[in-house]
Amino acid sequence: MKTRIILLILLVVVVGGSIFGLRARSKKATAAAAASASAAADRIIPVQTAIVAAQDVPIWVEGLGSVSAYYTVTVHTQVDGRLDSVQFTEGQRVKKGDVLAQIDPRPFGIALQQAQAAYARDDSQLKNAQLNLDRYKSLRGQNLIPEQQVTDQEAVVAQQNGNTRGDQAQIDAAKLNLDYARIISPIDGVTGVRLVDPGNIVHAADATGLVVVAQLDPIAVLFTLPEDDLPRVSDAMSKGELVVDAYSRDGNKQLAQGKLAVIDNEINQATATVKLKAIFDNPKNVLWPNQFVKARLKLSTEKNALVVPAAVVQHGPNGDFAYVVNPDSTAVVKKIVVESLQGEIAVISSGLNVGDQAVVDGQVQLRPGSRVAAKVMTAPGAPSGSSARNEAKP
Repeated sequence: MKTRIILLILLVVVVGGSIFGLRARSKKATAAAAASASAAADRIIPVQTAIVAAQDVPIWVEGLGSVSAYYTVTVHTQVDGRLDSVQFTEGQRVKKGDVLAQIDPRPFGIALQQAQAAYARDDSQLKNAQLNLDRYKSLRGQNLIPEQQVTDQEAVVAQQNGNTRGDQAQIDAAKLNLDYARIISPIDGVTGVRLVDPGNIVHAADATGLVVVAQLDPIAVLFTLPEDDLPRVSDAMSKGELVVDAYSRDGNKQLAQGKLAVIDNEINQATATVKLKAIFDNPKNVLWPNQFVKARLKLSTEKNALVVPAAVVQHGPNGDFAYVVNPDSTAVVKKIVVESLQGEIAVISSGLNVGDQAVVDGQVQLRPGSRVAAKVMTAPGAPSGSSARNEAKP
């Protein structure tokens, strides 16, 4: 019994000591945390800032697209025959009307001569029939021949006249075929790979043509934009010509500048996009058919817009916000409304004022009221401030 009492007393002493130790350690931890928080509050956080500026900002929309020849023509023969010669080199620049190939013209020349001979025969018969008709009319006026003979001769004249007109049509057709035997370029452009070699028999019904000619100057770019941009684009287009810049696929190099030509007449429901076509002068062939490009369409220029680097904008559960450095070198959170992002520039419609010092880099460490050492950086849309503000003092 005494042993149990002694063990119970020892257990109480041990538990009491443990509780006392835990309380002591908890007090120390709380004190350490408070000290750490105080130190964190007093710590100066280095950040980079930009001065909110007001300037004119061009408003652009951007889409992916591909280059397309202004005109593309697959040159076919329009008559059957042997391809005698090809009079172009692959990749050659040709003008409208330049001879590209020649089909053996002899069969068409013979057909022309036959039609001309038939015309000469029927024309002489027509003239003879007309003379007879004139005689019959004179005799009928003297009541020497019946009226039926005059009527019959009039029918002969009409028939011979029809024959000569048919012969003339045959002559015109033969001349046309003879002209078609000389294949010419229908447009200004650049020839592609030759598709048929001389010596082959070609037909007007052949699925494969002789060569493809593509007009590269001017040239077109087809690109797409989200359908939500359509009202803005349509409204801007109704006010005048819109500028389109074509950039390389990586977006780093501007290739050409052109004009928006047309908005497609329907929206692609599968992708919720609308197709647009722009036309570019292309004298140096910097744009080439089927080349992928980025197209930037300028809608307007916003006057005196508030701009900051896009990195200023932070996103939170309650919307966009930005850290701004107060004159006493403390950080404050301001809720902002972003009107649009133009590359590395954010256009702000509300929440910031001209001259505000907005934090560009270092926001992760900031809390409202944090003390900062701010260095103003020069960034697009946010010129650096005066030297007195380049380094905020704690």
